[in-house]
Amino acid sequence: MTISLSHCFVIVHDYDEALAFYRDAVGLEVRNDVQFEGNRWLTLGAAGQPEVEIGLEIPGYYPNTLPEDKRATAALLAKGLLPGIIFRTDDCDKIFDRVRASGADVLQEPMDQPYGVRDCAFRDPSGTMVRFSQTG
Repeated sequence: MTISLSHCFVIVHDYDEALAFYRDAVGLEVRNDVQFEGNRWLTLGAAGQPEVEIGLEIPGYYPNTLPEDKRATAALLAKGLLPGIIFRTDDCDKIFDRVRASGADVLQEPMDQPYGVRDCAFRDPSGTMVRFSQTG
């Protein structure tokens, strides 16, 4: 038996702002962008990793989401309290320069960590932490 990751999801407050960040600043490619039943299925991924897609979802994406749950999720998102995402890179400084040039909110400039990586971090337009990590 095998198991592998196929999709993970990042909650965003606006699809188009998030798309501009993840596609244009980070450099991911759009895999799917489909409108259906009043919703949008938007996934992106790294060119060298075709088997993994990152889905972008707005609070209350699922039709049975209670209004109070949608509001609570949106509030946590606005505070930057939802889980972040970490990308592996072979050049932390280069990705830092590219993402910073897009105007993204810098959380941490590139630095060598005591646990063996060089990394940097930003907030995406919705407030989610996006970290880039380089090993070796």
